[in-house]
Amino acid sequence: MSRTALGLPARITACLFDMDGVLTSTVKLHKAAWKQTFDAFLREREGPGFSPFTEEDYDRHVDGRPRADGVRDFLASRGIRLPDGHPDDPPDADTVNGVGNRKNELLLSLIKRHGIAAYPGSVTYLRAVRDAGLAIGVVTSSRNAPAVLAAAGLTDFVHARIDGTVIADQHLRGKPEPDSYLAGAKALGVHPSGAAVFEDALAGVAAGRAGGFGCVVGVDRAHQADALRAHGADIVVSDLADLLDRPAGEAEGGAAP
Repeated sequence: MSRTALGLPARITACLFDMDGVLTSTVKLHKAAWKQTFDAFLREREGPGFSPFTEEDYDRHVDGRPRADGVRDFLASRGIRLPDGHPDDPPDADTVNGVGNRKNELLLSLIKRHGIAAYPGSVTYLRAVRDAGLAIGVVTSSRNAPAVLAAAGLTDFVHARIDGTVIADQHLRGKPEPDSYLAGAKALGVHPSGAAVFEDALAGVAAGRAGGFGCVVGVDRAHQADALRAHGADIVVSDLADLLDRPAGEAEGGAAP
């Protein structure tokens, strides 16, 4: 299969996929875990009249970002500052990392209860990308990426993985900075101009654009197509399978062939 049949410019030799919301249908679980965590935190701090965590808060402060960055950014939006603490802080610690670990504990509980599934269209597209001989990487802020990919049956597709653990170990800046995607391109041995980024988060799309990638594909799972374009998406689709047999460059933002 050619790059054109994949809906990508001819120069693209590698694909870098975000995980949650692009490959796996775990975003609802993330949203639920963040809401439970922040609402409980705010209720305890401000009483029953607190202002709850919203979808807009998720999109603006949390989506696509490393866990600690999301906690820090959201709490700052409410005028709250906590010490960072340590990545290994217990979930009941009153620190940025403690709140983040509280969220992760809830997320793992929800995953255990509800399971993990890959989007069928994403699996179809991954097969097509592999059959076309393109390199495949996953770039995600999640520290749970190995377990999630394995549970969704996607591990064998992935040639390189930049996840939350790698981001912390290499001291990479989180999305919307391009560091993690640039690390993904380096791991696959490609120049950013020869790689495509696939993202559902506004911060992730902005990271792809800031990194000078050859094509940035916005995956619109949350009815925010205009915002994805505004943040730098060359192409916006509702499902990755929509890209198959779509002429390269047939995009709202105009990814050049």
